Amino acid sequence: MNPLLALLAALPATLAASDAQAQAGGFPAKPVRIVVGFVPGGSTDITGRVMAQRFTDQVGQPVVVENRPGAGGNVGAEAVARAPADGHTLMLTSIAIQGIGPALYPKLPFDPIRDFTPITQLTAIPNVLAVHPSLPARSVSELIALARKRPGAIAFASAGAGTSMHLSAELLRYLASIEVLHVPYKGSAPAMQDLIGGHTQMVFDNLPFVLPFVKAGKVRALAVTTTSRNPQLPEVPTMIEAGVAGYDVTSWFGLAAPGGLAAPLVDRWYQESVKALQHPDTRQRFGDLGASIVGSTPVEFGAFIRTELTKWARVVKASGAKAD
Repeated sequence: MNPLLALLAALPATLAASDAQAQAGGFPAKPVRIVVGFVPGGSTDITGRVMAQRFTDQVGQPVVVENRPGAGGNVGAEAVARAPADGHTLMLTSIAIQGIGPALYPKLPFDPIRDFTPITQLTAIPNVLAVHPSLPARSVSELIALARKRPGAIAFASAGAGTSMHLSAELLRYLASIEVLHVPYKGSAPAMQDLIGGHTQMVFDNLPFVLPFVKAGKVRALAVTTTSRNPQLPEVPTMIEAGVAGYDVTSWFGLAAPGGLAAPLVDRWYQESVKALQHPDTRQRFGDLGASIVGSTPVEFGAFIRTELTKWARVVKASGAKAD
């Protein structure tokens, strides 16, 4: 190639990199939004709002949560994938969007790797299997026995098809050889509302969201989905302890941006995230909710996402789970 043409061809990229470096110093230049792909009130929303408040205090610009619910978080993810990669749009990503969803939705309008820039995994948390108090099952074994006696009669609510809540139940259905009816909602709040109202009989949901309802006696916790018990519910067994061999689901939340975010801006949001996660108020809030703080690097988070995509593709195939 002609040297002059080569120089001109490289100029836009050079200017973009220089602009990104300049932005990282005086960044952000305007309000920032964190897109949450679920309705207000659930664990994804809670996590997003905790981080938004801390970021607002740190970066000198308002950082607000924008709820874009639908399709197991994919409506919000699509909006982020199409947003400018200028660092002013972030996504509260999760196991639903960059773990389970791509296996359930083979024709997504975005690529779960290419269209997003990983920043950090924020937290890891268990899901909780909870049932309506009227259900005559006080243990997982009793629930399984009831489901086998009445195939398809027990309805489980979820925050949407493709969420960890959905696949937690599908994994139980597969490992325990039972049939239960999936009733998807657009988020945890409406799913829990119908469970409490007796319209469904069971739910898997993130511990931070379920915990207040368990303590209030509105639902009965039967098990946690991780391989270790959680200090917030020390008396509640793990699914393995409850007799479901091989059961292990850890939900997670992270921060991502549109694909192609310049390295200086990735590093800026990573550093701000680490600072926010180390703040005593954040640690207290997430700890009270039963969430473990992670704070991985962008490279580590990207590798983790690839591992999750592979893992959940296998689970979806084996269980036969569908996006209802």
